[in-house]
Amino acid sequence: MIKEFDDLIYNNYRIKFNNEALLDAAMTQASYVNEHPDQNLKFYQRLEFLGDAVYELAVSTYIFKRFPKLPEGRLTRLRAAMVNEDSFSRLAKECQFNKYIRLGKGEEEAGARNREKLLCDIFESFIGAVYLDQGMDKVVSFCKQVLFPKLDEGWFDEYFDHKTDLQEKVQEHGPVDIEYHLLDEEGPDNDRRFKTSVVINGKEYGEGVGESKKDAEQNAAKRALKVLDNDE
Repeated sequence: MIKEFDDLIYNNYRIKFNNEALLDAAMTQASYVNEHPDQNLKFYQRLEFLGDAVYELAVSTYIFKRFPKLPEGRLTRLRAAMVNEDSFSRLAKECQFNKYIRLGKGEEEAGARNREKLLCDIFESFIGAVYLDQGMDKVVSFCKQVLFPKLDEGWFDEYFDHKTDLQEKVQEHGPVDIEYHLLDEEGPDNDRRFKTSVVINGKEYGEGVGESKKDAEQNAAKRALKVLDNDE
């Protein structure tokens, strides 16, 4: 394996493979193997199969524990958003995996290095390789660095209803007055920005900005939930 990539995953994620052949296979496409028959190489597909299942388990466990009140249907939709081709390919690029995939010349010339499907496969195969080499704890550690923070960064916000979650949280012990106030509105008609606050029993708990009043209110509720969680 290219030393630069080996150094990258260690420096960024503290992953040092015991069996470097696993890492080689995870980053190798069949086209490269076919062009180097004398090297007795393996490619990523079997590791991809394993990595998909391991990754889904890691994500399922995390969101099950983090969101104890989310019903099964919403957990399923959230997991589907986190475990899919779009998410994997974006993470693969962010981790710079695309720079180190071993491709045959034809695939390289065809632009496969930045093809979403291949990036998705490589990301899953890397997970499978980590699991075989170092176990589930290291997979979870990697996810904590590259995936789980995306929940707070808003990657998957469309799968949440922060306003409903806030209402359910504050009304656990009885009726509570929740109001959303429009604080500001600016920009041209085709690029409006709204700023909203959420007030609970007369006290402001958060502000949010969005391209619509609805988005701004959702972001304000999201902020309020964080404040309330920190107060507990």
